[in-house]
Amino acid sequence: MSSGQADRIVAAARDLVGARFRLQGRSRASGVDCVGLAALALAEAGHEAALPRGYGLRSGDEALARDWLTQAGLLAVERPKAGDVVLARPGPLQLHLMILVPGGHVHAHAGLGRVVETPGPSPWPVIGHWRTIEEETWRL
Repeated sequence: MSSGQADRIVAAARDLVGARFRLQGRSRASGVDCVGLAALALAEAGHEAALPRGYGLRSGDEALARDWLTQAGLLAVERPKAGDVVLARPGPLQLHLMILVPGGHVHAHAGLGRVVETPGPSPWPVIGHWRTIEEETWRL
């Protein structure tokens, strides 16, 4: 992935702001959850990811989330940048994906019932940042 691809991920995530929240949703028309948001933003930038199924709003299994991110063709990175997928922990039994954008994060907010852009740093503890393997290969 070139920095152009990261820009496309950011643009695609921002384009989904306002879309309705729907658990396990995978389209703008019917709604998205945090996994759907990440998948759609990545796909718009040319990265197809295998998606997990059968999860609920309350799932604190960090190892399972890390495995999914790896299986989706993403690589954990130390230095975050816009376009990265962020794994955060909003609560003890909850994990959440967001897209890092300049000045904040885009994420599917279940409480507000829609995709929002939140300014500033993550409001929740961040577990890590992931980006496409293609981006890391391009940067080497």
